[in-house]
Amino acid sequence: MELALLYSGGKDSSLAAHLLDRFYDVRCVTGSFGLTDDWEHAERAATELGYSFERVDLDDEVAAATVETMIADGYPRNGIQRVHEHALEVVATRDVDAIADGTRRDDRVPTVSRAQAQSLEDRHGVDYISPLSGFGRHAVDRLVEATFDVQQGPSEEVPKADYEDELRTLIADEHGERAVDEVFPDHDQTYVHGRNR
Repeated sequence: MELALLYSGGKDSSLAAHLLDRFYDVRCVTGSFGLTDDWEHAERAATELGYSFERVDLDDEVAAATVETMIADGYPRNGIQRVHEHALEVVATRDVDAIADGTRRDDRVPTVSRAQAQSLEDRHGVDYISPLSGFGRHAVDRLVEATFDVQQGPSEEVPKADYEDELRTLIADEHGERAVDEVFPDHDQTYVHGRNR
């Protein structure tokens, strides 16, 4: 069975791929607005882990609306949620049996409610799977530590292919660098360089 996994190259989506690989032909899929080449980080990580990779185009209008939401809110949460939902919709249109992401039990954003998952499944004829939804952060960290070679550090310094860097770029272009710092709090990111030997 074919499964398309929303993939950033970070620890959560990499662990999701690892867990699903036993049951599905996993294709790592990264959504991009075409503003940067950050999706290439995900492609490298997927290739290093032995998964096929696909880049999909996300809608520019979603990016623009997301940036305005983030600027108005003064924080990224609602914007990131919007982009994640859009990416799931795009990936659900691929020729696959199932779609998945790396959301965890204790994630504040993005999340997928039961109603959203059922709607995706009903409208697109795919299964939606969230293999980490029963795992908390510490459990994920222990599994990742035992499985992958991971780089962790400040978001601005770690290569990644989530939506954040493209949205940061768009905010900086339209509202200036200061707005980026006002919207995005300091936080760490991860990037998987391969499996532990």
